[in-house]
Amino acid sequence: MANLILLLQEYGVLIVFAIVLIEQIGMPIPAFPVLIVAGAMSVDGGSHWSAVLAVAMLACLISDSFWFRAGRFYGKRILKLLCKISLSPDYCVSQTEDNFNRWGPKALIVAKFIPGFNVIAPPLAGAMGTSRNKFLCFSVMGSFLWAGTGIAIGSFFHTSVDQLLDILSTMGTTALIVLGVLLALFVAFKYVERKRFRQSVEIERITVDDLKGLLEQGQEPVLVDARSVTAQMLDPAVPGALLFNGGDPTVDLISLDKGRHIIVYCSCPNDVTAAHVAKALIGKGYHRARPLHGGLEAWNAAFRPGEENLREDQAASA
Repeated sequence: MANLILLLQEYGVLIVFAIVLIEQIGMPIPAFPVLIVAGAMSVDGGSHWSAVLAVAMLACLISDSFWFRAGRFYGKRILKLLCKISLSPDYCVSQTEDNFNRWGPKALIVAKFIPGFNVIAPPLAGAMGTSRNKFLCFSVMGSFLWAGTGIAIGSFFHTSVDQLLDILSTMGTTALIVLGVLLALFVAFKYVERKRFRQSVEIERITVDDLKGLLEQGQEPVLVDARSVTAQMLDPAVPGALLFNGGDPTVDLISLDKGRHIIVYCSCPNDVTAAHVAKALIGKGYHRARPLHGGLEAWNAAFRPGEENLREDQAASA
């Protein structure tokens, strides 16, 4: 551990840049404590606080710009990818979409303080058509606030941080093992949380082919759009679908025959939002409610493939 502290003292700026960049890209590595330590060490002769702030902001802007461009060119698909690789439960994208729709690009100012929000907000800003200048303005403000707060905390409590570092350095290799175990426990906890959430929404899905079969039989199933308001702005809903919007069933839905087929769709990984809504509807007596396997993407591919390809071409040329 003593060698690690020496490395921080000698290469503190580079280490801060690397760790912040890795965390902002989406890896589960806590960078904020590193900023606190770097802020404390800047008081005691380490890298100057301004240099630490500059490299931390640079790392944030590199990551934010990358995800912003990915969101601009790939739209909803990049959000689905982020949710697939995220250690947070799969409803993270829906919650972030709602928060972003409520606050707009200004959400970037506080996004880095909110787990899950920090990675998804930049591509969401790109997908929502936020201008580059406005995005960079709020991204710089958010990066400055986040990194500056960590450095300021470390500088203010530098005596306590120094004492903690002294304790860790006397522990030698044991300290590294303890920190490694804590990180492994954190990752394991998030993995178990995600797995438990998926199990909580396990329910039989209906495929697009089965849906076509119901239509051919004249069953006239009711389609329910369970996506967030922001997702509905990114992609049009199925014509005639009832909008759930994360609330209670609408008046139109409540008035339906409870024996009627209800197909719930979303645009999130593993159809988890649709499955969650379908289970809630089943609990209210709509025993034929089922989530659509593949969600809106599967419906578009089956019922309006030409329009889907057109939207992808327009996104790529934007």
